[in-house]
Amino acid sequence: MSNMAVQLILGRNRVRLMLGCIFGKHVEISRIFSKSSLSDGASLEPVARSSIVKPPDVFKAEKTISAVENSSKFKSLAEYRFLFPEFLPMAQMNKRHKVREILERNDMLARRSIIAIPEFYVGSIMAVTVSDPCAPRKQNRFVGICIIREGHGLRSFFTIRNVVNNQGTEIIYDLYNPTIQKIEVLQLEKRLDDHLIYLRDALPEYSTFPFDMEPQVHLEGSPVPVNPIKVKLKPRPWYARWERFNLKGVENVGLPERFYKRAKELAKPWEKYDLMKEYRSTISSEEQIAIWESLHQHKLQMEQSLQQDRRKRTSLAKV
Repeated sequence: MSNMAVQLILGRNRVRLMLGCIFGKHVEISRIFSKSSLSDGASLEPVARSSIVKPPDVFKAEKTISAVENSSKFKSLAEYRFLFPEFLPMAQMNKRHKVREILERNDMLARRSIIAIPEFYVGSIMAVTVSDPCAPRKQNRFVGICIIREGHGLRSFFTIRNVVNNQGTEIIYDLYNPTIQKIEVLQLEKRLDDHLIYLRDALPEYSTFPFDMEPQVHLEGSPVPVNPIKVKLKPRPWYARWERFNLKGVENVGLPERFYKRAKELAKPWEKYDLMKEYRSTISSEEQIAIWESLHQHKLQMEQSLQQDRRKRTSLAKV
């Protein structure tokens, strides 16, 4: 056999080996001819090699490690979407602006460094103190239950309801309004529904809270309790057709059957399976991680500054 034929055989074996390494497949090579035996007039002697060549799966290992790190990091910061929902931007792309969102988050963090905004949810009993030039002490304090918490960025707001002198009273507060002097959570709890607007049509006893209510201590790190109370509504007419909403915190109102038939006709049970609707109404996890990381760093800085202030106070007290 000529040297040219031997070189062709060796080249073909090399190509097979390279293709096998690229695609991650096992290549069986029973015989690989040695170059030392390729001489004019010399016989070809096979040289035994390993029968299986298995390339290391380096790229796959890197991808799995990075995916695990990202998932664990997101799980550790995922609770922030319940604590600080206003930091998430709007899901509608036509109403978003990246520069405005960054500037708003910086302003929100600066505001949080001045005033302590505690953790609260819909159903928590709160007391808000604002500056009021017409009040006797230049400030006004209102106590009530949080029935709405909505908005994004600096446009986030919450509504507090209370019955004062047999009259339902609601006040809407901008969460980052500079006139707010203090926000207190007297009773930290959640409700079964995302909003409590139906309290407008409920009995007054469910929305009445004393202004001198003592705050209840909630241990840090313990889960937030969920109040399973069922609200009894007053007779119709109502603020909305509440039988058409899937409300868990409302007792059976006992309407005629035709109201519930109409509610079933207008119901949209397929929306929970609509992936495009969920995609348009949520923010990606990668974008959420960047937001929660900046918020987490600000939180750590605030804790360090508070510890330094405590140390200074204790040192001054000893002197």
